[in-house]
Amino acid sequence: MEFDVAILGGGSAGYAAASSAQSHGARVAIVDPGPLGGLCILRGCMPTKTILRSSDIISLMRRAKEFGLLPVEPVADLAAINDRKNQLIEEFTDYRVEQLKDPRFTLIQEKAEFTSPNEVQVGTSKLKAKSFIIATGSVIADYPILGLKETGFVTSDDALTMREAPESIIVLGAGAVAVELAQFFLRIGTKVTLLQRSGHILSQGDEDLARPVEDRLREEGMDLFTGTKIIKATKENGRSVIYFEYEGKEKRVVAETILQALGRRPNIDGLNLPAAGVETNKGRVTVDSEMRTNQKNIFAVGDVNGIHEVVHIAIQQGETAGFNACNPEASKEVDDRLKASVVFTDPAVASVGLSEKECKAANIDYWVASHPFSDHGKSMCLGETHGHVKILCDPVSGEVLGGHIVGPEAGELIHEIITLMHFRGTVNDLMNIPHYHPTLAEILTYPAEELAEQLSSK
Repeated sequence: MEFDVAILGGGSAGYAAASSAQSHGARVAIVDPGPLGGLCILRGCMPTKTILRSSDIISLMRRAKEFGLLPVEPVADLAAINDRKNQLIEEFTDYRVEQLKDPRFTLIQEKAEFTSPNEVQVGTSKLKAKSFIIATGSVIADYPILGLKETGFVTSDDALTMREAPESIIVLGAGAVAVELAQFFLRIGTKVTLLQRSGHILSQGDEDLARPVEDRLREEGMDLFTGTKIIKATKENGRSVIYFEYEGKEKRVVAETILQALGRRPNIDGLNLPAAGVETNKGRVTVDSEMRTNQKNIFAVGDVNGIHEVVHIAIQQGETAGFNACNPEASKEVDDRLKASVVFTDPAVASVGLSEKECKAANIDYWVASHPFSDHGKSMCLGETHGHVKILCDPVSGEVLGGHIVGPEAGELIHEIITLMHFRGTVNDLMNIPHYHPTLAEILTYPAEELAEQLSSK
């Protein structure tokens, strides 16, 4: 079998790469052993956001009295929640499988293993291609915590198949997936303890974005410990136990089960990358801005390169790699200036562009201003006053360098800043854009006004 471009993996990044390459005239093969659909659809963003909707509704129902309504005490049915999720995921999966089986591509449902930079073994056959694009996604990472494997644990994948909610759970980790699932279980009635190594949850972002989420989680009854060191896991009287250090003292927490949510790693096992001469760094496939590996005919996109593990970036990378595989004389680069992220907690956290942490690390001059939701009319009407918005700008031009929101509908509101930054807009532009009153989006104009005044007074 010979093709112009062979895509290893049929998830979001792989399908984007295949579509891009085919649109530029390439004969494209997609190699994926299945199950078809990709991480986002099967075990990632779509199923988790489906179940989070249920726990968000439960939370609002419990707040009925706050809004002048008769109080209610809802009871969660995890089996029914997951049944709804399964129905939706089946629909999403069917659509993606239909796309992969489009006659524009050759779909090969086998594992792929490199035998050279120009050839892979697929089942009992050899597949040759001018270019390869690795898009095999990620898998649950295994962390060496003493006794954890023997004690037993569940992962985020397992959480999406549970039929009964545990009475109590210890969550290890505090990235996006960990915190989202921790709040989900908390809201459906599980006693939750969360342990985080760093000084705050969501440690990749600025601390001020994490604190309102921490406050809300504690208000809702979560035992949340940051700045910890896990000592060991063990089983005692049929219960799961974690021993850890906190504020210089050894502590112990007991629960029905443990959720290991310490992250994922690139899914490259079995690809035999050394045979292709492809370099990796800390388990991630090394690529340049064109998504090329050190082998110029081999690209890597999505979670396997570890640059920014979110779907829309994976799609952008896939489209870029698909183009570059077909146009070596006119290569495109991935512009990560507009890298965005959303954590679907309550309050939600959304960011685009540079953070304060990144600016300080790179010695980039910036000005920053923020405004709290507790001092915003529409937020007060909604009863959603946790959090704030924050804008970073260039101190000379006023161009917006980054925007950050922790609060209600953050994942939706952030797109106004994404749009502004796409067109290299300034804080003056944001200040002058008309905003309907009363809306949540109005709040974005307040830090913009503050920064615009600073610029005008220079």
